[in-house]
Amino acid sequence: MAYDGIRAHRPLIMGRRGAVATNHPVATAAGLDVLRAGGTAADAAVAVSLALGVVEPHMSGLGGDGFYHHWSASTGRAETYAGTGQAPRAATVDRYRAEGGVPNRGPLSVQTPGKVAGLAALHAAHGGRPWGSLFGAAIEAADDGFAATHALRHFVGENRAHLAADPTSRAIWLPDGQPPAVGELVVQPALAATLRRLAAAGPEEIFAGAVARDLAADLSDIGSIVAGEDLAAVEARIAPPIGIAWRGFEVRQTPQPSMGFAMLQMLRIVEGFDLAALGWGSAALVHLMVEAKKRAFLDREAEAGRDQPDFAALLSDARAKAHAAAIGDRAAHLPVRAMAEADTTYFCAVDAEGNAVSAIQSINGAFGSGVTAPRTGILLNNRMSYWHLEEGHANRLAPGRRVRHTMNAPMVMKDGKPWMVFGTPGADNQVQVNFQVLVAAAVFGMDPQQALEAPRWTSSQPGQESNYPHGGGEVLTIERGVGEGTVAGLRERGHDVKVVPDLEGACSVEAIRVLDNGIRMAGSDPRRDGWAAAY
Repeated sequence: MAYDGIRAHRPLIMGRRGAVATNHPVATAAGLDVLRAGGTAADAAVAVSLALGVVEPHMSGLGGDGFYHHWSASTGRAETYAGTGQAPRAATVDRYRAEGGVPNRGPLSVQTPGKVAGLAALHAAHGGRPWGSLFGAAIEAADDGFAATHALRHFVGENRAHLAADPTSRAIWLPDGQPPAVGELVVQPALAATLRRLAAAGPEEIFAGAVARDLAADLSDIGSIVAGEDLAAVEARIAPPIGIAWRGFEVRQTPQPSMGFAMLQMLRIVEGFDLAALGWGSAALVHLMVEAKKRAFLDREAEAGRDQPDFAALLSDARAKAHAAAIGDRAAHLPVRAMAEADTTYFCAVDAEGNAVSAIQSINGAFGSGVTAPRTGILLNNRMSYWHLEEGHANRLAPGRRVRHTMNAPMVMKDGKPWMVFGTPGADNQVQVNFQVLVAAAVFGMDPQQALEAPRWTSSQPGQESNYPHGGGEVLTIERGVGEGTVAGLRERGHDVKVVPDLEGACSVEAIRVLDNGIRMAGSDPRRDGWAAAY
């Protein structure tokens, strides 16, 4: 089945042996070079991850977290590798209440970073090339510099105040008091030196070696409560994915502490409806999907963050049917019970053997805490702002706990093999945009590039936002490409619609489809610096 209703403006990238799709051309080139040299999808993921931390620093890096979802062609097994740090031992509810809440930026917003642990576990299990050989592109971009893009300049400008507040960040990103000009070289020598040390000594260096000691000293100097003992306690969490059967596919997601189950729940809620008959982009289809999203987010709020969420109950027939039956012809007012846009990056790779990686990593807000560790050049996250302080909340702060994450790395299987690997950054918007991309591809037959360029919507509910203080408004944001008729139909159903220009909606999806004949079809989102490549 093919879909002729949307003309994509970027070419669909296709190759027989391997494909990579990331949110920056430098990172895509790094991953493709590794695949061409005989590396595995896991090897490519390491190279991409490290490169993104240099050239897309506002989204991810060594100072953040990541989830890596791998499928092995030789064994048919899938595993997820969560590189997520825990709350520092000194982080208590009373301490942050005394601060007036969890700050969104600055030293006290920094949580223990865990990305490298997840990346190292993925590589140890599925890598084929030496760890140190995968750092070349990242070191080159940090040492020799990379050219600033329109997107980077935009994000530096939007976060000027946070970056200017820290002397090290200010020197890198605002050397003349202004964001770098498009094409200007951005050089990060301290980060390059840290990457060289990690390449030579191995990933444990950032948690228990000389780099860890320097990072702990940096954290102490800037006033963070993350200590050396917190770094030493970081461990990857390895677990099988969770999944559902859906319309002839198996849709898999990252388990806790990811909130990826919310996407699976949306799919289950709409399973009994004839989506194709409603028509792509129609007010009826968008209304149904938005209302499914709202109900899934009620369960997300109540359950995400528990050490052992009851996925069987959340994804059961009974729960899905009850939610579906509650959807009417009018937009429902469904504020979540206690819940700011964060920034992240997504990438995927499929190698010559058919191994696949779906990966997502983040420092939470754009440029994270805004603080760069001076000795190591590591830009630090602001993940502490995801915690809740109220008694009894599933995601309540406690020393040593792992906070829940909006990050999720889906993979869709058909006949026991990957059919599509895809995902997006975008905080609370991630699962709802992934939901739309899968419906576009699996129900309406869109190829990856069509599905990524199709007009999209995002729904907000009061109290939904993951960052403290967990606000949110009741608004449906939609790109104008859906057409005036759809917008009018949604308003008639009671939705508070905000129309934004084409390709100005949230998120930046990357995707790879694997056809029955082995062709890898890769698509990239033009909303940021996305780029796909294949050979």
